[in-house]
Amino acid sequence: MTKILILANNDVGLYKFRKELINELVKKNEVYISLPDGELIPELVEMGCIFIETSISRRGKNPLTDLKLLMKYNNIIKDIKPDVVLTYTIKPNIYGGLACRINKVPVISNITGLGSAVENKSLLQKITLFLYRRALKKAKCVFFQNSSNANFFIEQKIVTNNYKLIPGSGVNLDYYKLLGYPADSEEMINFLFIARVMKEKGIDEYLEAATYIRNKYPNTKFHILGFCEELYEEELYNLHNEGIIEYHGMQKDIREFHKIAHCIVHPTYYPEGMSNVLLEGAASGRPLITTDRAGCKEVIDDEINGYIVKQKDSQDLIEKIEKFLQLEYKEKKQMGLQGRSKVEEEFDRTIIVNSYLRELSYLTNE
Repeated sequence: MTKILILANNDVGLYKFRKELINELVKKNEVYISLPDGELIPELVEMGCIFIETSISRRGKNPLTDLKLLMKYNNIIKDIKPDVVLTYTIKPNIYGGLACRINKVPVISNITGLGSAVENKSLLQKITLFLYRRALKKAKCVFFQNSSNANFFIEQKIVTNNYKLIPGSGVNLDYYKLLGYPADSEEMINFLFIARVMKEKGIDEYLEAATYIRNKYPNTKFHILGFCEELYEEELYNLHNEGIIEYHGMQKDIREFHKIAHCIVHPTYYPEGMSNVLLEGAASGRPLITTDRAGCKEVIDDEINGYIVKQKDSQDLIEKIEKFLQLEYKEKKQMGLQGRSKVEEEFDRTIIVNSYLRELSYLTNE
């Protein structure tokens, strides 16, 4: 059997966005997964994966910690002797890629977003790009989730012709089914923000828009789902008590909130590959409002299945929300249906699974 080693930085992302691929891989291969322990590891093991616990400081910048990760990956590869390694996110891509290069093992990497360390000019950016050049130089294939990220890596001479573009992580259209559009009465119209509550996800703009719109249109509600960083705890608490927002914290199944939502608002300027929040919302038949940012704008046909707003622009966000509110019920519903059609055609997760299976087929037939 072919041995496949998967390097990732957390169990939630691996299970939620890659389980369809893993289900295909375990049918004919011996699949190892290296990542930190988490509550979804038992599900991955039950699927047929062999778990190797690997600590990763996801946002840490300590070079000694990162050196330990490189050594850990190197030891895992020497021990398992995989035929191919799949890597996801920055640290597994870099240190896993370097370990594969040292051991002359084929690697397929997935750039799930640039991340602040790569996007923002700094000494850290220079170091990260230096490491990326060495890690991905011999990669068999580098998957990019949007063309902007791919162009950046080409300009930085990190990749040449060993890359392919895929539509993000795609969306499971059976899990995120088309939902009936909620009644649009005078009583309440629900907007939904789903993300980690942090500055780069556009929470400031969302809260400012919510405050303005709620005061002008009392028949609106602004919901927030996601882990809250300490910086925003007091503000969310106060706005929740004032009735400006409804904060629901972390939720395991966001589909229950899709059911009541008339529109998904995602005013992010975080450097991500492709927004799963938007893909899942569109798949559920919900209109979208998001920024003109790579990884977001690809999911929107402006004024067809939603609206595109300028980054960090609360006024533009307010104007687009008001524009949405002024639509007739059937127009809002049609926007949602157009979004579902778009993800069916362009973002079905089977596209990503088949892309990986093709690359693995090329490797095994070399």
